[in-house]
Amino acid sequence: MELKQFVVLGSMLLAPLTVMAEAGDWVVRARAVNVSPDEKSRLGHYVGAAGARLQVNDQVIPELDISYYLTRNIALELILALGTRHDVSIKGAGGVASESLGSVNLLPPTLTAQWHFRPGRIVDPYLGAGLNYTRFMDNGLYSKQVGEIRVERNSWGPVLQAGFDINMKDGWLLNADIKYLWVDTDVRLKGGAKIDRLDINPWVIGFGFGKRF
Repeated sequence: MELKQFVVLGSMLLAPLTVMAEAGDWVVRARAVNVSPDEKSRLGHYVGAAGARLQVNDQVIPELDISYYLTRNIALELILALGTRHDVSIKGAGGVASESLGSVNLLPPTLTAQWHFRPGRIVDPYLGAGLNYTRFMDNGLYSKQVGEIRVERNSWGPVLQAGFDINMKDGWLLNADIKYLWVDTDVRLKGGAKIDRLDINPWVIGFGFGKRF
C-alpha cells in the first residue's frame, strides 16, 4: 500500500466519525479491572507482636459504569463493580504464626465527578474525584491461633481517578482508567476485642470499552 493510501485509510478509521460529547449524553462502559490493595495493617501494634500484619490479595473483576454529561467537559460517573472477593492472611512475626484466614467480599459502589479535557477529540483524557462506599459482606474469618475474626464495619472514603477515552465511530469508545480508593475497617475477635485497624486502600486499574448515547 502506498503511503498516501495508508494515510487516507487511517484518516477514515480514526477521524471524526467520532461522536462529540454534549450536555445530556450518557456513556456506558464495561471494564476488566485489577483491584490491588495498598494495605496498611496495625496488627502487630494491637497484639504486641512487632512486624505481624494482615495481608489482602489482588483480584481481577468486571466493572460497569454509567456516566452522564452535565456539560461537554463535566461528567458524573457511577461505578458499579460486581463485588470483589479477597483472600486475607496473617504475615507472622514476633511469636504470631503466618496463616490464611479466609476471604472477605467487598461491594464498592463509587461516584465521581470528571473533567474531560478534549471531549471533541479522538483521545479524551480526564481527571475525576468523588466518594466511595464499601460494604463488607461474607466477612467472617478464622484463625487457628485465636478463633473467629470479624471485619467489623463498612467504609466511606474519597476516591481519585484518571483515565482517557479513545473515541471511535458511531459513539463507540475504548477506555483506560485508574482509581485510588480510601477504604478502612476495624478487625475484631469474636468476643469484641479489636486486633487491627486495616487500611485496604486499593489501586483499581482497568481497561474496557463503552458506548455513547
